Formats: sequence, structure tokens, C-alpha cells
Amino acid sequence: MHDSLMLQLLGEFIGTAVLIILGDGVVAAVSLKKSKAYGAGWVAIALGWGLAITIAVYCAAFLSPAHLNPAVSLGMAIAGKFSWSYVIPYSIAQILGGVLGGIIVWAFYYDHFKETTDNQEAVLSVFATVPAIRKYWMNCLSEFIGTAVLMFALLAFTRGNFTEGLNPIAVGILITAIGFSLGGTTGYAINPARDLGPRIAHQIMPVPNKGTSDWAYSWVPIVGPMLGGAVGAALYTLIP
Repeated sequence: MHDSLMLQLLGEFIGTAVLIILGDGVVAAVSLKKSKAYGAGWVAIALGWGLAITIAVYCAAFLSPAHLNPAVSLGMAIAGKFSWSYVIPYSIAQILGGVLGGIIVWAFYYDHFKETTDNQEAVLSVFATVPAIRKYWMNCLSEFIGTAVLMFALLAFTRGNFTEGLNPIAVGILITAIGFSLGGTTGYAINPARDLGPRIAHQIMPVPNKGTSDWAYSWVPIVGPMLGGAVGAALYTLIP
């Protein structure tokens, strides 16, 4: 298992696509007009994302380590658990998976995007994170802390006595906890591929009633998570 780099990249691509289909899918269900889940709120989104990561990891884990996140790939390399030479190829596969996932969500909810005529921010939030209070460095701090917690916990899991088959469930619980506790400020990208890939899809696809793709903010869910993943991993390495 995990022998061929191309198979690993395929796993990261598929897993990240599934993550976005299910994760951005729940945001679409809650945010777009005439969806049966319209208005279900943050609890539905946080639970939906936790379930999305669990299913996505199961879908990828037979092909790759199922990082599905450039910040995780970077952190694993810093912790000595992953080859540095794979970080960039993994990141590219993850971002491309995010693009595909965003395109599939666009197609699936196309009629509901058409119905959402009065809220371009809600349309964008299906694809990419939007801060609750736009203060770039504070937003970056939120993403930094959330991803540091994510990375430290993922590495801590490697020391536990989980059976391999239960690990994706633990990761899903972790993502849910971060969403509930640390997600309210920025929408908790905690993953550059999760934000950048679908943001590219929002930019290139004819999404009904879309406004700007908000590229002025797009550096925050890249820089914050990458720094957070690095620091979370570095802190883990200090533990004997």
C-alpha cells in the first residue's frame, strides 16, 4: 500500500474532491435558497464537515496517507513522518481535487444558486471561506491556531492505540470540534486546498448570482494554515 507516487497522488486528489463535495455540499444545502436544508445553521455545517472528512479519509486511505491538506503534508514532513520531496506534488493533487469538488458542487446545486439572487456572499461561502469580521491578521491568527491544533492532534493520534480502521472517525470528531469551537471567526479553512481549490472553481465556472471570488482575502486561508501546520508539528516534535 502507498507504493506508487502516482497512486498516492490519485488518492489525495480523490479524497480532497470527496471532502469538498460533501463539505461544501453541506454549506450549499444550508445557505442556498429553496434547499430543504436552508437555514439549518452552523451545527449542521460543523457536523457535515466532520462527517465529510471521515468519509473522504476512508475514500483515500487505501491509496495514500489521506492528508487531503497541504498544511498536513507540510506538518508531517516537519515531524519526520513524510518525505519532503512529496509535499509539493501532494499539495498540487489536493488543490486540483478541491477544484473538481467545487465544480461538482456547482453542478449539483446549480438551480439553487439561480434562486439565491440576493446574497453573493452566501454563494461565495459555498466555495470558499468568508470571515465574520474582516481583519486580515486576526483572521490569519484564527486559521493559524485552528490548524496548529489540528496538526498537533493528528500527530498525537499516531501515538495512540487506535485501530487503523477507526482513525478516520477520530479525525472527523477532531474537525467537528474545531468547527464548533474555533470555526466561527473565519469559517475554519484550516486547509489551503479546501479554500483555494473551490475558490478557483468559483472564479472559472459560470456560477449564477456570483460576485467577486474575493482574492484579496485568499492569502489568509493559505498562509495561516501553512504556518499553523508547521508550528503544530514543531511543537509535537518537542515532546519526548
